Amino acid sequence: MSNTADVADFPYRALSRGAIVSVILMVVGLIGLIPTFEMLLVFTIPGALCGLMAIRSIRRYPDEFSGLGLAKFALLTNLVLLVGGVSMHTYVYLTEVPPGHVRVPFSQLIFEAEPDRPTEAALELDGKDVFIKGYIHPSSGGGMLRQFVLVGDLGTCCFGGQPKSSEMIEVTLTGGETVKGGMTRRKLAGKFILNRIPQNRTDFDNAVFYRIKGSSVN
Repeated sequence: MSNTADVADFPYRALSRGAIVSVILMVVGLIGLIPTFEMLLVFTIPGALCGLMAIRSIRRYPDEFSGLGLAKFALLTNLVLLVGGVSMHTYVYLTEVPPGHVRVPFSQLIFEAEPDRPTEAALELDGKDVFIKGYIHPSSGGGMLRQFVLVGDLGTCCFGGQPKSSEMIEVTLTGGETVKGGMTRRKLAGKFILNRIPQNRTDFDNAVFYRIKGSSVN
């Protein structure tokens, strides 16, 4: 059989770029199942659209493009990740705060202007049981910790240099609780205490405005 016949019987078909992109976005969206990176689930939306467009393109030009099965798989998986991931994170959000505690976004504690001082929200929280999320500052160490400094985001934690006084909370765990240092976002529950007279820590130039006596951390 001649080479010409071989080409006619088995024409070359390019793998759909849309299918490839859909798979890549699916993998990025998969990381969004991890609580710290939940925002990456948004990539499943363009991922599903790319998969749908790839299916239409392959069906319209079957002699030019291949990858119909891959495109269908990527489309379905992106949709499952989007619906399942959003549902999972919503359930966690609605059930993670311990009874009797107030959810506090870290941003409510950060005073944006100068000179730095406690926010109005911090004044209202003094003495209350709170639930807050943040990152352990590297200066606290990397072993099992009973005391550490909590900051609001990875930028402040690892790339922002010296945090402002209103950007950090000095945490003391009670009841024998300890936590391992690292770059994982932590969920902390405990009693919020406002230092009426700001206290200094040897690790930082800025004084500490806030403290939490932590009853649980994970």
